[in-house]
Amino acid sequence: MIAIATTEILGYLASAIVVTSLTMSSVVRLRMLSLCGSATFFVYGLLIESAPIMLTNVAIAGINIWFLSKEFRAGGIDLGVSKIRADSPFLLDFISFHASDIGKFQPDFAMPVGPDVVALLLTRDGLPAGALIGTQHGTTLDVDLDYVLSAYRDSRLGDWLFSDKSKVFRSLGISELRAAATTDSHDRYLVRMGFTPPARNPAGQSDDLVLRL
Repeated sequence: MIAIATTEILGYLASAIVVTSLTMSSVVRLRMLSLCGSATFFVYGLLIESAPIMLTNVAIAGINIWFLSKEFRAGGIDLGVSKIRADSPFLLDFISFHASDIGKFQPDFAMPVGPDVVALLLTRDGLPAGALIGTQHGTTLDVDLDYVLSAYRDSRLGDWLFSDKSKVFRSLGISELRAAATTDSHDRYLVRMGFTPPARNPAGQSDDLVLRL
């Protein structure tokens, strides 16, 4: 009787993991939870001696492993960036549509205007995945917005953008990025990307974080 109860609990646990995975907005987290769910379902199928359940979840696990390997393997996913006009209707619609999500991380964002505004559209496998917008002052870019869609925040887009791989900033004559963290989550993100406090920060100067390329 105890063995039967334990098996049923395992089945319910596997079901809960799979259902939870479907609520994930992040592609990586969805795949990882789905992988855990399929592994748990495999054990459940083994305990009740159900070959169809075991075979189905071996297949699901294999699919999840293949997609996760693409996410973490160098060159597995196609990351890109394109310069776009700051007044482009597409960019303005993109920002307007995602304004609520942007406000969770950068609530003070306001679209900058002027001839020195730099707008970059971030892409993943050829589709829009985010945007970086700032104002260029000589070789320094003051970043006003650094946004990635929730589905791709675990896809290393930021790591790629701020590394030497994209070369996008140097092609624009930019050697330094400055950004102000307005929320704790945004501050943690900037630090993870390599931004640091300026070497010298006299009294009265802003607390912007700096990334030198």
